[in-house]
Amino acid sequence: MLDLALFALGYPLICHTRSLAQAFMKQTARADEVQRDLLMRRIARHADSQFGRDHHFAEIRSPADFRRRVPIRNYEGHEPYIGRVRQGDLGALFGAGTKVHMFALTSGTTNQPKTIPVTGESLHDYREGWSIWGIMAFDAHYEIIRRGLRPILQVASNWRETTTVGGIPCGAITGLTAKMQNPLVRTTYCMPYGGSLIKDIEAKYYVALRHSVYRNLGATVAANPATLLAIARLGDREKQTLIRDLANGTIDPKWEIPQEIRDRLRIRSQWKRKGTSRRLEAIVERTGRLLPKDYWPNLCFLANWTGGTMGAYLRGYPEYFGERPVRDVGLIASEGRMTIPIADGTPAGILDIRHHYFEFIPEEQADRETPDTVEASELIEGRNYFILPTTAGGLYRYQIHDLVRCVGFHGKAPVIEFLNKGAHFSSLTGEKLSEFQVVAAVAEVQRALGLHLKSFLLLPTWGETPYYSLLVEDPDLPDQLMAARLESAVETELTRHNVEYENKRATLRLGPVRMRRIVAGSWADFQKRRLLRSGGTVEQYKQPHLVPDLKVLETFQFADEAG
Repeated sequence: MLDLALFALGYPLICHTRSLAQAFMKQTARADEVQRDLLMRRIARHADSQFGRDHHFAEIRSPADFRRRVPIRNYEGHEPYIGRVRQGDLGALFGAGTKVHMFALTSGTTNQPKTIPVTGESLHDYREGWSIWGIMAFDAHYEIIRRGLRPILQVASNWRETTTVGGIPCGAITGLTAKMQNPLVRTTYCMPYGGSLIKDIEAKYYVALRHSVYRNLGATVAANPATLLAIARLGDREKQTLIRDLANGTIDPKWEIPQEIRDRLRIRSQWKRKGTSRRLEAIVERTGRLLPKDYWPNLCFLANWTGGTMGAYLRGYPEYFGERPVRDVGLIASEGRMTIPIADGTPAGILDIRHHYFEFIPEEQADRETPDTVEASELIEGRNYFILPTTAGGLYRYQIHDLVRCVGFHGKAPVIEFLNKGAHFSSLTGEKLSEFQVVAAVAEVQRALGLHLKSFLLLPTWGETPYYSLLVEDPDLPDQLMAARLESAVETELTRHNVEYENKRATLRLGPVRMRRIVAGSWADFQKRRLLRSGGTVEQYKQPHLVPDLKVLETFQFADEAG
């Protein structure tokens, strides 16, 4: 979470944070040295851990030694060591003196969520990375701090969802950083800390809006733009409830909020804001809707992911937020931050060479059992790679399955953008269709047809000739003619984006894309099912647009079958 305490506590700390950002930018000129020094310090720090002994850390003198001693591993490869840490045996992964504050829960590739150790050092790295990103974003939009920091809307989740056998909390790292804030600084954030403890998604979003709609908001910060759109749509749908709660100083009892959390929220909720209530009523009378572009007219910028599949959501921003700048928050996951974007309107960011050691697997070597890797300074502009971070949280040469593209350099540090998860490929007949290609195809079709889909999903489907089903919620399509045009145009674009798909279609090994209308509310239900299965949090959730699972189609209800 962005450590805005630095800004709220005064000018000296603002200067300190600017110095931190300047130091990072200077380090890019010698990124190769910075990366190797970081690696060797980390190896030395944890040489006496069981992992360090098993991999002969004491004998490692160079990155080449590191590559020889430590194999590339995914989460399952790290799990035996992480499992021991969960039991309380910190020495399985970490050297003496290391503190594990919590485990960050995130979606796994299996039915079990991943538990990522959050150590004192990795927490410091996480917060420092946000601070560097933040000061550069705020300086670029100086009006947000010109007369004191304007309020920020950022949604966090509970950092103590469960505890391990060893007594270590498991949950969302955003909740931990919110909990650690100075109570006076916390008022800068619109979302009360108690709101992070709410499990019901819509109730949490409503509380976030209830405590931010009356403020002169400076920025929104969320990983996923779908979160911000969901909050905006909820506010429009529940406008009368929101107006009434503001006038009465209440939170409507219909929201699923445990009483103990309601009690925690009462102090900030009970203030009657009749002026705001009247202002919102006037907006509704004038426009018929209640949208952020009207109740937050001075919003400086929105911050969230913009790369990969996120473009489908960003096209909905102007309707709700107006024409506002959007800055990518960077390639960031529970495992750690990987990039720091320094400009608006681009998913690309400078590799976070200060906090993690990185290697890269060239895309064409991804299927090799022991692929060659290159260091950060050795990337080639225009090429695609799978990124392998080594972190302070006990992950070494970690295969996170993120495909990135090098788009340039800042000094010797590569500037990279996220493309897609490697797992998001589908290949019914060898077409190797990627989620990136699907999103690009549907985006082009939406532009051409003047269509706006809240979301969509392409699913492999077996038949006498296998094909792909394109799922769209029924209300998004005005008529059957538009559905037919969408179906045909997506088919055309997929053949243009993927030569293997074109070949399989031409040789009749694949049938054409078929449109399927699903009932309204399907995407919300789909999200709930996936979160229940994976154990991830709402803030981490990424709506997939290609799922290579033939059984997923069976979980939807179709509009022509609804009764």
